[in-house]
Amino acid sequence: MSSQSKKNSFAFRLFQGMQKDNLSYIYRGIFSQSITDGILSLTESNLDKQGEDSKIKKRVFTIMVEGLQNITRHQETDDDAYVNETGIFIIQDVKSRYYITTGNPILKKNIPNLENQLNKINSLDAEELKLYYKKVLNDNIISDKGGAGLGLIEMARKSGNKLTYDFVELNDTYSYFYLNTEISHNETEPVQSTVNPKKSLENIKEIHKILNSEDIVLIFNGIFNQESLLNLLSIMENQMMEHNLNLKKKVFNIMVEMLQNIVKHGANGKNSGENPGIFFINQKNNSYQLNTGNYILNSKVKELQQKIEYVNSLSMDELNDFYEKSLFNFQIDSSKEAGLGLIELRLKTNRKITYEMTEFNEIFSFFVLQTVVD
Repeated sequence: MSSQSKKNSFAFRLFQGMQKDNLSYIYRGIFSQSITDGILSLTESNLDKQGEDSKIKKRVFTIMVEGLQNITRHQETDDDAYVNETGIFIIQDVKSRYYITTGNPILKKNIPNLENQLNKINSLDAEELKLYYKKVLNDNIISDKGGAGLGLIEMARKSGNKLTYDFVELNDTYSYFYLNTEISHNETEPVQSTVNPKKSLENIKEIHKILNSEDIVLIFNGIFNQESLLNLLSIMENQMMEHNLNLKKKVFNIMVEMLQNIVKHGANGKNSGENPGIFFINQKNNSYQLNTGNYILNSKVKELQQKIEYVNSLSMDELNDFYEKSLFNFQIDSSKEAGLGLIELRLKTNRKITYEMTEFNEIFSFFVLQTVVD
């Protein structure tokens, strides 16, 4: 297929791993208000798609906002102790309950106070948490980063569960703080979870290592539609604030082509009536590697391979001619539309299309598409 097939195999393994652990969304990078808004909108779209109860949605949102604000509040680091780490946000949906994990670097000197706060919060029941929240609020004890631990108390209150956390040393000055919050489906009568929070957090830490090693800044694993596409574009726009306009436009245009491929031509691998897929971006210096993966019918594999191989075989001049002929073919059908998208990918990247087909079962294969933008 291509010299990049090893990377593409990684894409399929990543998709399977996220499906297994019910990981629907991961963002790793700099957090701003605009990026936070995009993450919230993307989650709202997914929750609406699942027909989630409004009370559960409100609790999920409250905890997400507190967790995201915590990352934003603590992501600034001292100039004399540089740490090459950014924040991370992960959401899981497991058996009608949600797990929200956030992570960010913190100064080691702040760990004892934070750990005392967390242990205090975890030692209290629901009524005691309510009283403690009022006490902290009335005492007006504000830390140097703001918040006075109110956010942590609120996360525990709204979740109905203990907060799971861990610290991983980064260097002599900094550690990485992971916080995992489990949201019970029933607020008044929490159902016993079948997931071990500590084990879940260990899995998250392993996934984070993979993200760091592969320089992945964004992963979305779920149902793709026009709304999720727009939210992903909004998040990447804010992620790329420091890049030049031409690169941003190029990334956006190619993201649209690749995501539209899933929206229009993806198939369902589990007969649930929905078309799941994965999209992720690796960032290395000023280059972005865009990756998509989705199910397609085995009956369409050969046709799609032939289209890609033909598009890859053309010179740029031949490609332009072929594009114009295809574009002005007014009898165009859906199969040719897929061909137009492939042609545009080659034209916009000036690279051959990298792809891989992995047979999933007797009916479906998993199609991975990859391109590099610089």
